[in-house]
Amino acid sequence: MRPSQMLFAFMVVLTCAAAAQQTANVPATGSNTDVSALEQKIRDLEDRLVMLEGQVRQLKAQKTSMPSEDTASPPTPSSTAVTPAQVTMPQEAGRSTASAGDNVRLGGAGGAAAKALNPDISVIGDFIAGAGHNPLNPTPAFQMHESEVGLQAIVDPYARADFFISFGETGVNVEEGFITFTALPSGFVAKAGKMRAAFGKVNTFHNHVMPWVDRPLVSQNLVGGEDGINDAGFSVEHIIPAPGKWFLDFTGQAFRGDSADVYTSSNKNDLSVVGHLRGYRDLTDDSNLDLGVSYSRGHNLFGGDFITNLYGVDATYRWKPLRRSIYKSFVARSEFIWRQQNQPSLLTCQSITCPVDPAAGFQRAFGFYASGDFQFARRWFVGGRVDRSDRAFNSHLNDKGGSVVLTYWPSEFAQIRGQYRFTRYADRINAHEAFIQLQFALGAHGAHPF
Repeated sequence: MRPSQMLFAFMVVLTCAAAAQQTANVPATGSNTDVSALEQKIRDLEDRLVMLEGQVRQLKAQKTSMPSEDTASPPTPSSTAVTPAQVTMPQEAGRSTASAGDNVRLGGAGGAAAKALNPDISVIGDFIAGAGHNPLNPTPAFQMHESEVGLQAIVDPYARADFFISFGETGVNVEEGFITFTALPSGFVAKAGKMRAAFGKVNTFHNHVMPWVDRPLVSQNLVGGEDGINDAGFSVEHIIPAPGKWFLDFTGQAFRGDSADVYTSSNKNDLSVVGHLRGYRDLTDDSNLDLGVSYSRGHNLFGGDFITNLYGVDATYRWKPLRRSIYKSFVARSEFIWRQQNQPSLLTCQSITCPVDPAAGFQRAFGFYASGDFQFARRWFVGGRVDRSDRAFNSHLNDKGGSVVLTYWPSEFAQIRGQYRFTRYADRINAHEAFIQLQFALGAHGAHPF
């Protein structure tokens, strides 16, 4: 017989004998004093039973960590005998059971409650190696492009909080840090803090969720590049009833007015605003269409009297069979952006360094990208992207280019991507570059918006 079985049998016999003895000693008078004494003895027996159960669990845990019976040596008598030191008083039973690793109780919630007050913590690394020559936008041969630390948790039944801290080679930045109020009346959802503006699609992407190593030219030239429209402010989102099978969602945001080279606030009243209307519809069981219209307005770097307006249209088509060919999918994305801004008039030259006259000018710039990504195997994706964009401060200068991308996912927590990029700048400079990107994730990182 195994040690744990012998001990359990011994406990059963001991408990039954004690109960029988206590029952036999009950006086027939049935007085309140005798009843109280009997209840106290029953409680003592229950405490001892709890203590013995804890000892059985300890023996089971020790047996699990020991070698199997086929390879283990025969137990010695001392290993199966219950010594007086193991039989503790009922007052010590609580301490004995608490010492066992699987008996810890925190407010009745079990050992899992040890992290109940801790947020979900994640770290995502983004390492990039580059080759080629680009005199206008040079990149190092190797760089730890970004290390993003995410802290996410439910604050209370009415709100949740998300913080994303970006560690780069040049410093630390709070990429996003906001609280979301999810229990507002009439289906409204509000956010407050620092966040990426809901302008188009690419501006809302963190680096690790993009399907490319870099951002499109239109994002770099017209929407602030990697930082984009990212500022402290307030956001309100609401689902709008729509006919048919359409899902409509509107987001309105107000920011401080400082976002890369897009907006610059000269005083507290120079706020910037963003509005985004999104429409989504399932076309079939295997495909859906996502459309969006965006508008943004704010003051630019030339002063409080100069305004920049941004207009955007985005479209995303997704196809993924659900019944067969589950490792086949296709995603097509496109985004068109117009930028109109007041600025000091440029003379006939082609550079922003030209002298300016006092009269205000009006600059219009346009850009777009179109891309497609096809999954042809369980862990393999191939894609391409076409870029074209005017310069923000001189629409006479136009950049264009294209990329080819190959992505491999070793697992859900790691990604290897290769990208070849060709760019033909307006300065008649051609740039050929190749990149290898390695991304890896640690911890629980919440899903980003679909």
